[in-house]
Amino acid sequence: MRIGIFPASGALGTSTYTTLLSEVPNNQVTLINRHPEKVAKKYVENGVTLRQASYESSSEELEAVFAGVDVLFLISFPSSVHLYRTKVQTKALDAAQKAGVKHIFYSSLAFVSIDAETAKAEVMAAHLDSEAHLKELARTNSGLSWTSIREGLYSESFPVYAAVADLKNPPSTIRIPQDGNGFGLSWARQDELGEASARLIASYARSPSAFEYTNKIVTLSGPKSWTWAEAVEVLSRATGKDINIQEVSLEEYKNLPQIKAYFGTGEAANTLDSAWEAIRDGEAGGVTKSLGEILGREPESFEKTIEEFVKK
Repeated sequence: MRIGIFPASGALGTSTYTTLLSEVPNNQVTLINRHPEKVAKKYVENGVTLRQASYESSSEELEAVFAGVDVLFLISFPSSVHLYRTKVQTKALDAAQKAGVKHIFYSSLAFVSIDAETAKAEVMAAHLDSEAHLKELARTNSGLSWTSIREGLYSESFPVYAAVADLKNPPSTIRIPQDGNGFGLSWARQDELGEASARLIASYARSPSAFEYTNKIVTLSGPKSWTWAEAVEVLSRATGKDINIQEVSLEEYKNLPQIKAYFGTGEAANTLDSAWEAIRDGEAGGVTKSLGEILGREPESFEKTIEEFVKK
């Protein structure tokens, strides 16, 4: 059974395929990305097939690179722009279906209540569109099945949302549009999400009939939901520095230099309004045991991850 990963690049893609290549015969894996020459030569020497394509490729080009792939991991397009993201992802999903892919794993996002089909956060909109499109493709094609992996919020993105430019030297006051109490976020380490994604793919490839997540959503969250007050206390302990939270308006938050540097001032910045509404309503704090069960161990705690980041 041939497994394809598209795009096989970036932190999630790389952590997924490095684990996958330790789980399945390398000559059964096809890595597809914009710059295949960047894939380590040792993998090619072990039999991995490389193909070139990106989300900007045409439908025909995508269909060609997906040809012969039985199981495809489609890693979502990295953009906050809803309609464009939906457009390129559904194009890729359609191309996979036309190419004869039998099972599609899709990397969604856990910025939504567990198993819900609606979400407040605009960043979820394209993910929900793509999940719905996958379900429709499978409904009209009995030879296609799917699994949506709702990847938890990356612990690595904590400094982004906290508007902290340097975790080793954070400001004494963190300004966010929340007082620090209320619902929290269930942060998960990105490389563990990639590892778990790979283990899911390998499990399906070994025995499709026994796979428990066929035509289902699986949510991979961190093991605990951390309020902002708790998360900032973790950072305070890790740095040995007293840090407090100051609640500010969304407009003031979006105008912080760190936020403007990351999100800009356009459509991406405007997604923060709905993101913080979702956080306040608990849509980013759902916790499942799935990540630990798939890894076969307790996922790394947010506290340990932050301590490690500060040491780096």
